[in-house]
Amino acid sequence: MISSNETLKLVNDFLDQLPYERKPQSLYDPIRYVLSIGGKRIRPVLMLMAYNLYKDDPESILMPACGLETYHNYTLLHDDLMDKADLRRGHETVHKRWNANTAILSGDSMLVLAYQRIAQVPKEKLAGVLDCFTQTALEIGEGQEYDMAFETRSDVREEEYIEMIRLKTSVLLACATKIGAILADAPEKDVESLYKFGEQLGLAFQLQDDLLDVYGDPKVFGKAVGGDIASNKKTYMLINAYNLANEKQHAELVKWIEAPTFNRDVKVARVTSLYDEIGIRQLCEEKINYYFQQAAQCLAKVNVPEERKQALREYMDELLHRNK
Repeated sequence: MISSNETLKLVNDFLDQLPYERKPQSLYDPIRYVLSIGGKRIRPVLMLMAYNLYKDDPESILMPACGLETYHNYTLLHDDLMDKADLRRGHETVHKRWNANTAILSGDSMLVLAYQRIAQVPKEKLAGVLDCFTQTALEIGEGQEYDMAFETRSDVREEEYIEMIRLKTSVLLACATKIGAILADAPEKDVESLYKFGEQLGLAFQLQDDLLDVYGDPKVFGKAVGGDIASNKKTYMLINAYNLANEKQHAELVKWIEAPTFNRDVKVARVTSLYDEIGIRQLCEEKINYYFQQAAQCLAKVNVPEERKQALREYMDELLHRNK
């Protein structure tokens, strides 16, 4: 069994060596750029580690695993364009470094490349792999649409938010573990358990992002905290603050959310203070731990020797205690 760090090195080395030989170079340079600026590589790592539960040659599925990472970064490229974000992982976004038209066209080509890479699997596995990925890609678009629709609503319910992040974020982690299991000839029950494992892990991961955006250490988090508060993003934190605030707290929350102009630091500090008063941090931490426990229960159902699960358990623990 290989560790998550060894798996991550396999993924990064493979991505670094991928050739881009088609022309024009100007179409592919942004794709190479996006894939070169780092990231946690959680999706390909999960695919390789799920495969490694059953087989000892995870390097044999690096191409489809990196196809999934290509797809993930394609979604980020277009998200950044829609959000008019200037930075991603401390680097200029594609539309900022080049322009919006380049971001659209290179992003579209990136999606096709993702399919091409994911399809490089044994023929007898192709239909199952593409069915899983295509369903996932459709769900992610649906999740993004819900996320955008929530921007203009003040009545978003917690269960709606959980379903949105399941679609937008966690199904891709679930897709990664499921495809890894399919490619490793895992029994059908294990394939479904590993899908559920990835889904629950993804829910915990996204809620961690919500929490870290408010309570993370900027030096470790890699960016200023409070971005979600400043932009009035509907997160688990804000939705529950709305629902649980008393009359006075609710009025102040609404005042900050509806303020046409504001001092960013003051708004972030005051809304964070309201979260503290209402108990939102503890509520979010409890929900994160709940989904991690659900993921652990799904992994426990997977029918392989316990020692083969150890590396994946350790990786889960790393994700649970991450601070960025």
